Amino acid sequence: MTDSPYDAILFVSFGGPEGRDQVIPFLENVLRGRNVPRERMLEVAEHYDHFDGISPINQQNRELIELVRQRLTESGVSLPVYWGNRNWNPLLTETVSQMKHDGVRKAIAFVTAAISSYSSCRQYRQNISDACQSCGEGAPEIDKIRVFYNHPDFIAANLSRIHEALERLPEATRSGFRVLFTAHSIPVSMASQSSYVTQLEEICELIAAGLQITADRWTLTYQSRSGRPEDPWLEPDLLDVLREIPEGDRRGVIIVPIGFLSDHMEVLFDLDVEAAELCQERGIPMARAGTVGTHPRFVEMVTKLILERVRPGTPQESIGNYGPSWNVCPENCCPAPAPRPRSVTPA
Repeated sequence: MTDSPYDAILFVSFGGPEGRDQVIPFLENVLRGRNVPRERMLEVAEHYDHFDGISPINQQNRELIELVRQRLTESGVSLPVYWGNRNWNPLLTETVSQMKHDGVRKAIAFVTAAISSYSSCRQYRQNISDACQSCGEGAPEIDKIRVFYNHPDFIAANLSRIHEALERLPEATRSGFRVLFTAHSIPVSMASQSSYVTQLEEICELIAAGLQITADRWTLTYQSRSGRPEDPWLEPDLLDVLREIPEGDRRGVIIVPIGFLSDHMEVLFDLDVEAAELCQERGIPMARAGTVGTHPRFVEMVTKLILERVRPGTPQESIGNYGPSWNVCPENCCPAPAPRPRSVTPA
């Protein structure tokens, strides 16, 4: 297409291992430069053993990219599509180098993170900038697409996943079902310098409105807390909230991982293993909603976000209280946490 300010599209994600032999190298990439004991890394590696060392995130990205490519073609957009990860193959630096070799001058990047925080937005911008700098002269200019927590198609895809989960609850337990939304916990010091919590709360409220449930039937929780015990992280923890539910309570619980876009390891282990086992022990009927993944409404949303940028003047869609997020973050947005020894669990 001749009217686009961009000549390529780049998908950027976290990455994940696709075999047992890749788990340790992947975790070493994630934790490089961080003060994390090797014992803790090996503990996390054991989580992957439950799934043959395979995180679904890479395959889900392949499928998402192909579906979006098809929708873009149907919409008259035929730009080349690339894919690079922060922590595992295909690595972002290698992808950007290939883009330079192919003569790409300016690209638009879709990052697989819906919410603003240092690790989910600003750090990806830095990753892209570092990858371009490593290519030297002639590296492509790459702009990141806005965060999309309040896009109507994102909310619709989550609602659809919740309705699918509701059907998996025993019929007798569906009356008065409760929803536990969950997202990755981050340090309070990091959360206080971003819109992370505000945006998560907005997602919860928009979905609750779509489900037509009152505020007493849903709770925003957090999971996968790591770091030093003396450092405050966002709470309440999902497992703690489940422990507060009386044993044998027959009202169904639907756990909704709104802070995640794909069923990677923290979803599979923390929810499908730990949370599921706890609910079974306590006699609490539970179903876990799927992530948006490759849901048709999510594919449609990604396509629309790309069209916003490759076709200037395309309306930006959003619902709720805050409107579309900015395309370029302000200088003081989501600053990096102050450097100090800390432990971080990889996604």
